[in-house]
Amino acid sequence: MSEQVQKLALIADDLWLSPYETDIKERMSRFYKSKAEIEKVSGSLREFANAYKYLGINYDAQQKGWWYREWAPDAKALFFTGDFNNWDRVSHPMFKLQNGVWEIFLSDTDYSQKFTHESLVKVHIHGANGNKDRIPAYVKRTVQDENTKMFSGQHWAPKNPFHWNDKNFSIEKSYRMPLIYEAHIGMAQEKEGVGSYLEFAAAILPRIKNLGYNTIQLMAIAEHPYYGSFGYHVSNYFAPSSRFGTPEDLKHLINEAHKVEIAVIMDIVHSHAVKNVEEGLNELDGSEFQYFHSGAKGYHDQWDSKLFNYGKWEVKQFLLSNLKYWMDEFHFDGFRFDGVTSMLYYHHGNISFDHYDKYFKIEVDWESMNYLTLANDLIHTNNRYALSIAEDMSGMPGGCRKPEEGGLGFDFRLGMGIPDYWIKILKHLRDEEWDIFQIYDMLTNRRYNEKTISYAESHDQALVGDKTLAFWLMDQEMYWHMSDGDQNMEVDRGISLLKMLRLITLTLGGEGYMTFIGNEFGHPEWIDFPREGNAWDYKYARRQWSLVDNDKLKYKFLNNFDREMIHLAQKNELLNSMAAKQLNMDGVNKVMIFERKNFIFIFNFSPSNSIFDYKFPVPQRGAYKIILNSDARSFGGHGRIDTNMNYISTMQGDQHVLSLYLTNRTALVMEKVD
Repeated sequence: MSEQVQKLALIADDLWLSPYETDIKERMSRFYKSKAEIEKVSGSLREFANAYKYLGINYDAQQKGWWYREWAPDAKALFFTGDFNNWDRVSHPMFKLQNGVWEIFLSDTDYSQKFTHESLVKVHIHGANGNKDRIPAYVKRTVQDENTKMFSGQHWAPKNPFHWNDKNFSIEKSYRMPLIYEAHIGMAQEKEGVGSYLEFAAAILPRIKNLGYNTIQLMAIAEHPYYGSFGYHVSNYFAPSSRFGTPEDLKHLINEAHKVEIAVIMDIVHSHAVKNVEEGLNELDGSEFQYFHSGAKGYHDQWDSKLFNYGKWEVKQFLLSNLKYWMDEFHFDGFRFDGVTSMLYYHHGNISFDHYDKYFKIEVDWESMNYLTLANDLIHTNNRYALSIAEDMSGMPGGCRKPEEGGLGFDFRLGMGIPDYWIKILKHLRDEEWDIFQIYDMLTNRRYNEKTISYAESHDQALVGDKTLAFWLMDQEMYWHMSDGDQNMEVDRGISLLKMLRLITLTLGGEGYMTFIGNEFGHPEWIDFPREGNAWDYKYARRQWSLVDNDKLKYKFLNNFDREMIHLAQKNELLNSMAAKQLNMDGVNKVMIFERKNFIFIFNFSPSNSIFDYKFPVPQRGAYKIILNSDARSFGGHGRIDTNMNYISTMQGDQHVLSLYLTNRTALVMEKVD
């Protein structure tokens, strides 16, 4: 262990971290010590994470029957109940073991006709908070009663298990360069209602494949009592949401994605949990400190939710088992960890991170940091190419470095400052005031040797109360002037800039890229889930695919450009390369030119300056060709640039120089052809 702790590659890459060497070594030591303790008891981290095969409801082939076990150390008594015993709350007492686990066995001899697939179940718990019917913590399915709206656990044991045929799928391509399509199953259909796993597989998956994305990030998979929470107030961590279909339906979706070479990762919410007592983990055994911290430490004021005690053995086992369960049982290819910043600090990120002390000296939650490192170690032990992405706006040094290098083990972090920046300049600055040097610095300012997923917008920017980029750019003009042939300066500007913002975000902002469902074609309006405030309306909790499918509307142009942009990146593994290199920065004309992986990227952000014979240096002599032109008519542009000709470099002094007609609000991609 001591040899591993001495490998501080993180500090070697950033000497400003030298004063924090002790802190980094200590966090490494905590991880190795914690892992060693787990291995001493369980043999391995993977075996430790098999708790879902012991706790919850599991079949015993030798004894021929079902065990139900629940960890509830402070409970006074537990009784298993459900439709198998006519909801009798005293007939099936559970027996307490020394480790705080309660158990009961239902033999096939006595219960083969009563305790069956789809039986509804709960556990009746006597605790300090009274006698309550609760849902088992490790339950693998819950369902909601249409009349009472109450959730119950459901015994899920279909006679014919799902048949996977994805054994030849490899996530390696997505691991090297994830091109992520963030999606929500329920709002993915055009109907004013809740979409299903099967509908997504049939109707949306082909669209994603056509666009060229190699990874789908699914939101709101774990069960949550309130649909409008977007899945971020989880109640049942091992139960895929029954709103969208059965567990087999979700497996079908993932299997179909794998068959067309698309990875599927899960938006996992281990940062907090719903506070509901009826549906979730809160006060399960009667105490407030079973899974969560007690008092104010266990409550998130901003999110109105409960906070896990990551230092407790059984909580770590619950959460780690949850990760392994989704990977093993559903073949998920990794996770996007929600709320990492909130996890890392007791202040939950409510400060400015303007000094390294903020990462190591001020309200740092070392227990949650240790849990995340264990989680990443488990994920990559389970699948070396599994993706682990941190939603962290703090920029914790080492977040995306391996534990042996002094890091937390994530593969990527989300570039959360990028969409905020785009909205800031769209909201507060006229085009003429945009600073291309600031844009370049914003998109390239990230930690050395730590990978970033760039994105221009995600679900956060689409929620009611905010605006998508399309709406910031075009607003109400989208309602009246999106017909092909309808000339409108506001819409024309919006379409031009939206293409440019996406391309520059993709090419400069990181080593991976993400979009949100529907944003590829500039989906109008916001997301607003059914709630009391909108009379439980689904009008804004859907995606209007008919807009992009209508050849008479301009949405097709944005979709076409997104598809070509993503295919260009995928075909050439554009982002799996060194960072971009500046070639030309022209503040007067707002022209930015850079090279990445031997492609030349040219952006003219000027609202008015179209320049003939614009000269700029290129790395090598030879002939160059335009392979992507945002001004092409097929992308809703004006077709002002000839893309059929080759552009031959000339020598000017000691530089190879190209000359071309550079039109305003245009992005070009060129490649050397000889």
